[in-house]
Amino acid sequence: MSAIRLLVLGAVRQHGRAHGYQVRNDLEYWGAHEWSNAKPGSIYHALKQMAKQGLLHAHEIAPSTAGGPPRTEYEVTARGTEEYFRLLREALVARERSVDVLSAAIGFMVDLERAEVLELLRQRLRGLAEWRDAVTEHYVPEDGPGQLGHIGEIMNMWVHVADGEAAWTRGLIERVEGGAYTFAGEGEPFVGVLAEGEENPYATGQRHPEDAY
Repeated sequence: MSAIRLLVLGAVRQHGRAHGYQVRNDLEYWGAHEWSNAKPGSIYHALKQMAKQGLLHAHEIAPSTAGGPPRTEYEVTARGTEEYFRLLREALVARERSVDVLSAAIGFMVDLERAEVLELLRQRLRGLAEWRDAVTEHYVPEDGPGQLGHIGEIMNMWVHVADGEAAWTRGLIERVEGGAYTFAGEGEPFVGVLAEGEENPYATGQRHPEDAY
């Protein structure tokens, strides 16, 4: 799974309707261009592709009175909503997904109910434990990586990654159980998007030919 689909669907969904530059601006505001493949070309390509796939509906907006081409605003369809939640749930559980996919999922986890998020994170913990057990079938951490030559460093890294991710996941579960954050059905959600015309202090400032569309 690529993080870009989840990020773009989530960003459009937060606005209700959004044009491509709004989506790009939001993702730069979140720093997603630093920790994922959410670059301008990828964002605009994802919007067009998901519109073709029926996940987004494209609305053509009339040109401004100042002139220029019409902008396209995108809206998540019923199929797009299903896909968004499928990607979100999968990303919270799957330990083999890359850190950008998990980061995107954490950014949108509050779109789910608290109880479901806790269950998904517990599934993630179980997956991490199973992976660690599989690694340590052939590698004894206490004996050090040298037991398998330099290849043992790979196993050593995997054990440390599993332990680190499990510790982080347990901490997140504890915070969510303790009432942190506002999840679906609990009240007004945290607003993590920029208002129309609001200046983005984290914008890259790099122009792209499709920014006007």
